Amino acid sequence: MDRNLSLITPTGRLTLGNYLGALRRFVAAQDDSSPYACFFGLSDLHALTTPQDPDVLRATIAEMATLFLAAGLDPARATLFRQSQVPAHRDLAYLLECTAYTGELNRMIQFKEKGRGVPSTRVSLYTYPALMAADILLYRPSVVPVGDDQRQHVELTRDLAIRFNHTYGPVFVVPEVRTPASGARVMDLQEPARKMSKSIENDSGVIRLLDPPDVVRRRVARAVTDSDTGPDAVRPDRDAKPGVTNLLDILDACGGSADGITTYGALKSAVTEAVVATLEPVQKRYAELAADPAYVASVFADGSARAREVTASVLADATAAMGL
Repeated sequence: MDRNLSLITPTGRLTLGNYLGALRRFVAAQDDSSPYACFFGLSDLHALTTPQDPDVLRATIAEMATLFLAAGLDPARATLFRQSQVPAHRDLAYLLECTAYTGELNRMIQFKEKGRGVPSTRVSLYTYPALMAADILLYRPSVVPVGDDQRQHVELTRDLAIRFNHTYGPVFVVPEVRTPASGARVMDLQEPARKMSKSIENDSGVIRLLDPPDVVRRRVARAVTDSDTGPDAVRPDRDAKPGVTNLLDILDACGGSADGITTYGALKSAVTEAVVATLEPVQKRYAELAADPAYVASVFADGSARAREVTASVLADATAAMGL
């Protein structure tokens, strides 16, 4: 059985970008796959590469788990799990650290941009590409859907799998990389050159999945556009008009249309309506699920148990191949 695998790290509250670029794609993959061929996880161990308040982290994990279900993921069709509840992730990560080279980890963009030369950088930020590789290789997927910002890590995963197989024998499936084309990269409304992030401190350009309509309206109304007032001002142009292009992308991804729209005010109004309509059923279902946290916890406990069963044999094969 070919498996579909994706994880999201709980370093902040989920955004519209997470929904359009990830969760909605997860639901489509679940509906197009055989039962339990999809594994969707919370990569909570990755959150520890930077300082986290334990109480805030617990709350973020609980909210994200509930939103997985509210977005339409079905525990009768997909396996929903927490990375920290599947010990094979930690165990295989160390074996892959023993396969990786420091030169490879030095080139990883996250460490280069956030950690190199900073005395307080956690060692886990340097080594976490090995954990990410373990996350993938444990489930033996043939294809990994990933955004452009994570492509480098999946390429490293491929390199480690090839090296391990060559050195110790054929244990891992070497996955192909697939970058989703539609809705994969929603940009910040205030700084459209960067992706809408769930972990940014200044979130004035971010729409979160649980934001009420008045917050959505305010954020979209303040979205950056430009000074163009011509009859063709509302047009996509990634280089010259990044803010307008981002709004058009969001409108399209939320099922709206820019036909007949000639002003930025009308564009922002259409985007607001489309976003509110998109988030409404998710927020309604979230409220229902949040009233029964024991159910949500049981879904992820059951999914984590199944993930432990699936990953045990892969870890055992890798451990034996290395002579342990």
